[in-house]
Amino acid sequence: MSELLKMLGCRYQIIQGPIGMFNSPKMVAAVSEAGAYGMLALGFINNLDEVKKLVGEVRALTDKPFGANIMLINPNNAEILKVLAEAGVSTVTTSVGSPKDVYPIIHGLGMKGIHVVLALPHALAAVKAGADALVVVGSEAGGLRSRNPESSTMVLVPLVADNVKVPIVAAGGIADSRGYRAALALGAQGVQVGTRFLASAESPASEQWKKAIVECGDGGTDLIPALNMRVAQRIIVTPWIKQKMSDPAVKNIADELEINPDKTGNYERAAFGGGQVSALIKDIKPIKEIIREMVS
Repeated sequence: MSELLKMLGCRYQIIQGPIGMFNSPKMVAAVSEAGAYGMLALGFINNLDEVKKLVGEVRALTDKPFGANIMLINPNNAEILKVLAEAGVSTVTTSVGSPKDVYPIIHGLGMKGIHVVLALPHALAAVKAGADALVVVGSEAGGLRSRNPESSTMVLVPLVADNVKVPIVAAGGIADSRGYRAALALGAQGVQVGTRFLASAESPASEQWKKAIVECGDGGTDLIPALNMRVAQRIIVTPWIKQKMSDPAVKNIADELEINPDKTGNYERAAFGGGQVSALIKDIKPIKEIIREMVS
């Protein structure tokens, strides 16, 4: 058994990629029930009662191990970690911020932490700060991205593997058994999967979002400014967005997009998140089937 699997306590070395404020206990539980490591996305949640509610809902659906992601810009992380530890969560991922202050808290609670990194200097700093493992995210991944030049998964994973001794989880461009096995060959002990699970039967993503992923072709995603332009976000370029991006009168495409289309019903302007791997996803399947095919 690999060091990563010992840390996670699950059957398969596959971690569900957390997606912003997008939480579904049913989806997290489905990932864990299928033998992988389901993850709650707690980065934007400050309310401890909401954290307890989400954790309780997952635990009511599965007795298998699951974790949570915390963003290090959240001021309530110490309290959130205590809630998770009390609920029996043994491993969390950390992202968006310096890990040096949070890892003493994580280890003090008897937990393990896996820090998300986008570049080699970040990886080295995270290991120095006490990270027990790393999620190494290539430039093709969905979600929040750096606005600095980045390396692809194919380059970044072996680069980090050559320079650290902790387990590595590869992320970015992984949706099937080909990507899964390639990541292991590059030096990773496991993978983190986001977009493929987003386009699953258990995902609460809208039908419009899932349709955008399935219909996304080669070159069908792009980066736009996010979080007051401090970072970037990868989205699927729909026909409406493509037209707006080519309009010289539009100075910042992010200002034109609908952030909460499920609430407003304005799906035409929706900023549907998704990695470049969306181009490989052609159908919506149950999570159990996705995982079974990935490890086959």
